[in-house]
Amino acid sequence: MTASNKISKKRLLDSKRKLITKYDPKSPISEQYRTIRTNILFSSVDEEIRTIMVTSSGPGEGKSTTTANLAVVFAQQGKSVLLVDADLRKPTVHYTFNTLNTSGLTSVLTNQMPLMEAVQAHDEKNLFILSSGPVPPNPSELLSSRAMKHFMEQALEEFDVILFDTPPVLAVTDAQILANICQGSVLVVSSGSTEKDSLIKTKELLSASNGKILGVVLNNKKQDKHNNYYYYGTN
Repeated sequence: MTASNKISKKRLLDSKRKLITKYDPKSPISEQYRTIRTNILFSSVDEEIRTIMVTSSGPGEGKSTTTANLAVVFAQQGKSVLLVDADLRKPTVHYTFNTLNTSGLTSVLTNQMPLMEAVQAHDEKNLFILSSGPVPPNPSELLSSRAMKHFMEQALEEFDVILFDTPPVLAVTDAQILANICQGSVLVVSSGSTEKDSLIKTKELLSASNGKILGVVLNNKKQDKHNNYYYYGTN
């Protein structure tokens, strides 16, 4: 086996491990993701929640895995779902779904490619992936541009649900920018590692950007020999 084949095999195994809702849909963890989906759908009685960003206080808390699995369970419900890798600094969605990242969100925002040409269909029915594209020198400026607002308008015409995987809130301002243009935010917290002060600061920053926090996912909480995910709604 060549080195490239070994890398491809490893990426495929990593993808299957992270995408538990696709490869083990009857597991307790997959059921928790479906519970999160349900709570998001019922989080607002006045409007249908269609644009959602998922973030965390810091790196390594599981936001990207959470976003990917939420995208899968929304697609399994029959909705057309676009998963956008809006982490333009350290993108990972293309690794999780084992897709190319030669073009993506940055290509669309800089008018190098139309949206539907940059979108990649996944073998999970109804699920579409928009990777980050080439890492730009000015991520915050791109995300706060008119082009980003136009992208949102166009994407909403094509898809039922748009999920954004964003950088951690305390690292850069990107998540705050997206919180202002998304209908809701989901905050991922890692059990036993996310500091309380960091979580409070994150909530303050999202609130200051006029972002609506739909709830918090408690990640890596061990119970009954499973890593279960819990969702806490907020008023």
